[in-house]
Amino acid sequence: MSSLIPFERKNNGVQRKNGSLFDLFDMDRVFENFFNDTVFPSHFNNSGQMRVDISENDREYILEAELPGVKKDEINLEVHDDRLTISVKKDEKAEEKKDNYLRRERRTSSMVRSFSIENIISDKITAKHENGILTLILPKKEETKPKGRKIDIS
Repeated sequence: MSSLIPFERKNNGVQRKNGSLFDLFDMDRVFENFFNDTVFPSHFNNSGQMRVDISENDREYILEAELPGVKKDEINLEVHDDRLTISVKKDEKAEEKKDNYLRRERRTSSMVRSFSIENIISDKITAKHENGILTLILPKKEETKPKGRKIDIS
């Protein structure tokens, strides 16, 4: 069974009952529903969230994060206190000058995902970025079996 666990910040992991009086005043849900409405373009949906696939074999976990349009130097990987954090900060600027006008557009976006990696050898994590996919190889720590022996009774 996999023990590489995404670290969730939203709602602190507390589930709320649907239909309760508190749902009417849940500001997170109000804003989430507002931006997920069909009036707004789909780029508002799940903004700030990268899609991640995790697989495992006997020796390692393979984590693949979809980061389309993101350059290698815009990605930051950190391990601190058994937590792996993948963050992306993207700044885009466009400027167009014509005879009688100047158009400047700026857009900034960021994404962050964190994972609990307490059973990973953090010094041996490797990363590769290719074709919009960030691939991390996370080697597992060897399970320590309890040392013991059978004692014969004479």
